[in-house]
Amino acid sequence: MKAYQQGWTLRRRVAALLGVVVVLLLGLAGAEAAVAAQNRQNIDTVLLRAGPLRVQAQELMSALLDQETAVRGYAVNGDRGDLKPYREGVQREQALAASIRGLSADYPDVRRALDVVERETAQWRTQVAEPVIATVGRDGPAAGQALITDETRQQFDGIRTSVDRLQDEIFTVRQVAADRVNSTSNLLVVLLIIAALVVTTAGVVMLLSLDRILLRPLAALVGQVREVADGDYRHHIEGSGPPEFRRLAEDVDQMRTKIARELDEVREARERIEWVNSQLQKQAEELTRSNRDLEQFAYVASHDLQEPLRKVASFCQLLQRRYAGQLDERADQYISFAVDGAQRMQRLINDLLAFSRIGRMTTGFTEVDLNKVMGDVAGQTEAALQYADAELTWDEMPTIRGEEPLLTNLLANLVSNSVKFRRPGVPPKVHVSARLVDGEWEISCRDNGIGIEPEFADKIFVIFQRLHSKDAYPGTGIGLAIVKKIVEYHGGRVWVDTDVDEGTVIRFTLPALEADISAAQAAATAPEAEAGEQAEATEGDPADAGRQPDGEAPEEPPAEADRHGTNGGMKETVG
Repeated sequence: MKAYQQGWTLRRRVAALLGVVVVLLLGLAGAEAAVAAQNRQNIDTVLLRAGPLRVQAQELMSALLDQETAVRGYAVNGDRGDLKPYREGVQREQALAASIRGLSADYPDVRRALDVVERETAQWRTQVAEPVIATVGRDGPAAGQALITDETRQQFDGIRTSVDRLQDEIFTVRQVAADRVNSTSNLLVVLLIIAALVVTTAGVVMLLSLDRILLRPLAALVGQVREVADGDYRHHIEGSGPPEFRRLAEDVDQMRTKIARELDEVREARERIEWVNSQLQKQAEELTRSNRDLEQFAYVASHDLQEPLRKVASFCQLLQRRYAGQLDERADQYISFAVDGAQRMQRLINDLLAFSRIGRMTTGFTEVDLNKVMGDVAGQTEAALQYADAELTWDEMPTIRGEEPLLTNLLANLVSNSVKFRRPGVPPKVHVSARLVDGEWEISCRDNGIGIEPEFADKIFVIFQRLHSKDAYPGTGIGLAIVKKIVEYHGGRVWVDTDVDEGTVIRFTLPALEADISAAQAAATAPEAEAGEQAEATEGDPADAGRQPDGEAPEEPPAEADRHGTNGGMKETVG
């Protein structure tokens, strides 16, 4: 007993108790399953066998009465139609007898009673019914009536008595099955009560055991740990109860010792951290110098590469102007290829240089009015817009913090792409809009061009990734990569909206100013009356017609912008 109290672990004690409870419950469950199976079998006997047997015995008696009545009627009238119930009654009798015989396979007394009924019924048909039918058909109704006597009536009454005995046997079977159902049901209830008592007893024992072997030792251990937590790191922790608690107390005491030892090492660690910080500062300065050298290298490399390219392009263009038409057609084609390749290499070097400078050569973030930026973009892309007979419109744009040259480059790239990837025979329409979503400005550039398949929506922002050949749509494949880098440099994200029916919609986000966020929140929480007054004021002020109540500008496709004639007071139409 002492070994049990001191040597057994908590897991072993709980497992032993649960094992006993599980064994008892499994035994009770097995007994309940066996009793339930018997109960179900007895209920099936009452409902599916005894019940139908009683009903079919009554129907059997009804079929016999139909036969007797039909024979008596035929003997009186001599009408052959009166024999139809007799024939139908014979068929019903045979079918019911077969069914009763099948249902009473396990009840020999019922089968014997059924045999008596079938034998007496066959004798009655042979001795009474068939002779009466033959006599009436041969000698007339009077001769048939003479055969129906008190003796024949008594013979049929005997059949009734046999059917009653059959029903008594069936009732006996049903009563026995019903008694068995009651007994098995009571036994099931007793077993369930025993299972409930077992569970209740196990729960009480479990609670008492947990209080003695778990809660009390745990409370003592918690008290000692709190003393250490209050600052007494020299207090030795001792455990009691199951072996797990004693081992836990030893582990906690070891942790206390380790903490006390490590506190002495904190001072040394602080000194090491200060030394590491100084090293990191030196590395940061070295990284700054490395970036400056890398930028200088990129600048020098780009100029050193462009100088021979300009020479190649210049001399190739001289060859093209001076000897065009003097050589064969293939020579002219080769010269054209050389000129085009040199020019594309120059554009590629310039774009790579611009891509590498994003985020490295910075003028600092300032408040930038995107309306002014859109005006600059319209001026930069004016030649392309005129050439393509394109229309550029934009809504009232917000003011954000960023670098104006980079944002101008960003929007100019998007507008140029929209104009370049236009549909043949359709004048391009480009519309730029902005709305405030979750503390960010979501800016959209929508066009009516050739569109982008959803599976290529992420690939177009990869540098040098092209979806068309350079002959179909010229370019270096860096424009949208520059767009993505500028957006991410400003703390936003960019994506292609694939849920459009026509053209392309490229959206990107930029952080909003605190004033815009506060204004949007105030507008969202304003009373309905004040909102109504603001709506009336907005309707009366044409300058605010393109603004939403929360300061957002409604996004509007190019077709809608053209129909209204203006977008937020801004419209640039070329062509």
